Amino acid sequence: MKITVNGTATEVAAVRLDAILIELGHGDAKVATAVNEDFVPASLRATRELSSGDRLEIVAPRQGG
Repeated sequence: MKITVNGTATEVAAVRLDAILIELGHGDAKVATAVNEDFVPASLRATRELSSGDRLEIVAPRQGG
């Protein structure tokens, strides 16, 4: 299925958000996620399904100040 990940069109095989993160190489990473501009907490990723055309944002925390 084709989704947009951080502004880039991306083809993924998985449907659930947790599986998509693993497929994209973010499996154990501490990241924040949003689907179609709605925040999805880590606790809900296993039940959140995406559809073709959805927009996924993956943001990694950064240190600095």
